[in-house]
Amino acid sequence: MRPRRLDEFIGQEKLKDNLGIAVDAAKQRDEPLDHLLFYGPPGLGKTTLAHIIASEMGVSVRVTSGPAVERAGDLAAILTNLQEHDVLFIDEIHRLPRAAEEVLYPAMEDYALDIVLGRGPGARSVRLSIPRFTLVGATTRYAMLSPPLRDRFGAVYRLDFYDEPAIAAIILRNAGILKVPIDDNGAEEIARRSRGTPRVANRLLRRVRDYAQVRADGSINAAVAGEALLRLDVDDLGLDDVDHKVLRTIIEKYDGGPVGIETIAASISEEADTIMDVYEPYLMQVGFLQRTPRGRIATRHAYAHLGLEAPRSAQAMLFE
Repeated sequence: MRPRRLDEFIGQEKLKDNLGIAVDAAKQRDEPLDHLLFYGPPGLGKTTLAHIIASEMGVSVRVTSGPAVERAGDLAAILTNLQEHDVLFIDEIHRLPRAAEEVLYPAMEDYALDIVLGRGPGARSVRLSIPRFTLVGATTRYAMLSPPLRDRFGAVYRLDFYDEPAIAAIILRNAGILKVPIDDNGAEEIARRSRGTPRVANRLLRRVRDYAQVRADGSINAAVAGEALLRLDVDDLGLDDVDHKVLRTIIEKYDGGPVGIETIAASISEEADTIMDVYEPYLMQVGFLQRTPRGRIATRHAYAHLGLEAPRSAQAMLFE
């Protein structure tokens, strides 16, 4: 269901417009596109955009990820097998090992690899030329990128959460690809609970399709979508069981906070990185969670959403 062209990509209009200009300019000069870095929460389209760039440029794309590159030699092997103007996409690029990252510096700037042959006093350095390529990096942790690597990207784009009309348009498009009958109200019901994230919207669409096929006439409307999502424990704002666990842990076990992310993670048996990357950004966006130097605090909106009354100590803190 991934779009293959920029004009098929829904949302992120400013980014899409700037990217289109860069692609057209590179094609007119017959040069590889400048190195690009996409950052933002997961599920917003960073990988899709990398494939779209390769498609628009008429070249191949090689996909890897930071954790998959264990040694500098692994990255060197990938770079030497690229063709002219190819796209190399590295997901979670902030997790590249330091040695592999240093291999990228001359590759990005000079399209060359510096290789050391031999050991000790007889060792010598050899520079190998590699094809001109485009590196597209993606990360959910922009601040964790080292400054030397970050500065070598020609353009840096942030992907933001999508608004409901854009998500509804994506759902209608993908429902057509899946050949699922759906009306505008059904798409809007799913979009409202999709957390502004296309990946979540596509996952919910598939689950609602299953429910419609088994428990309804196969078509999706607002009522069918609502019933299906209720069974999935997805509430009206798109919060699922883990979101509720995070909020209730802060409120019920730690009096509304502040409490550290590691403590929250241990309390609900979840990874701290998962909470920070997947759940926390949306909870902060809807105003249910606040970061402070001392830890996370549940806001009065979180109490109201869960139907709980904030204690006086928490109310005083929330209104300071």
